[in-house]
Amino acid sequence: MSKQATAWECIELIRHKDRPTAADYIPMIFEDFIELHGDRCYGDDAAILGGIAKFDRKPVTVIAQLKGRNLEENKKSNFAMPHPEGYRKALRLMKQAEKFGRPVICLVDTPGAFCGIGAEERGQHEAVAKNLMEMMRLRVPVVSLVMGEGGSGGALALAVCDHLAMMQNAVYSVISPRGFASILWKDASREKEAANLIRITAKDLVELGVCDGVIAEPSGGAHKNPALTAEAIGTYLHHVLPKLIEKPIDNLLQTRYIKFRKIGVFQE
Repeated sequence: MSKQATAWECIELIRHKDRPTAADYIPMIFEDFIELHGDRCYGDDAAILGGIAKFDRKPVTVIAQLKGRNLEENKKSNFAMPHPEGYRKALRLMKQAEKFGRPVICLVDTPGAFCGIGAEERGQHEAVAKNLMEMMRLRVPVVSLVMGEGGSGGALALAVCDHLAMMQNAVYSVISPRGFASILWKDASREKEAANLIRITAKDLVELGVCDGVIAEPSGGAHKNPALTAEAIGTYLHHVLPKLIEKPIDNLLQTRYIKFRKIGVFQE
């Protein structure tokens, strides 16, 4: 495990062009992954990659926000900024998982939900809000892993869960450092200063009670050894998932509710 980086150093690492994406990790962590498409309402969204797979020889549903490794891949996945149909696809797969009793594993990596005109016309805020509501009462275990960027409600829409873990260099925040600097100081160039001020690293969020665990990365970041990083993620899931599966579902839901009331996500 490498030494703890500053928030800005973390941001530089998670934006590295060679950092592994969900498309890299899924084949290394899960078996027999079958991708499922569409929200049964409008269309398919390449920013959300989801389907069924096996983990430890047991069926699970995997839902991930997908970044690209080059310009063409990023254009296809809209730079991991989901449209409402992406969140509705994710919810469709979650409800399918609930029907068949499969745990849900979410891989979070997004700067935020897409805020274009079309997304707003198709109900972006409603789609995100409905995911928050439905995930709170989903009757199967949910584990969310923040792989890189966890930006605002776009990340939270896949992170209302029983256990939230973060990669060592991941960040998770209600707003980007650039957005913070633009609003507070009216100066986006102070992005680096903002990043190191607003407590968005995995270490910060463990201390704040938001994050439940941190997954180590190789020295220099996950891109230095993707296979070793995937192994660490798999080991972590092997440790966490069986404990959640063994827990009675009503107790699990009550604990999930208390967890999010405690950290203030749903406080009035």
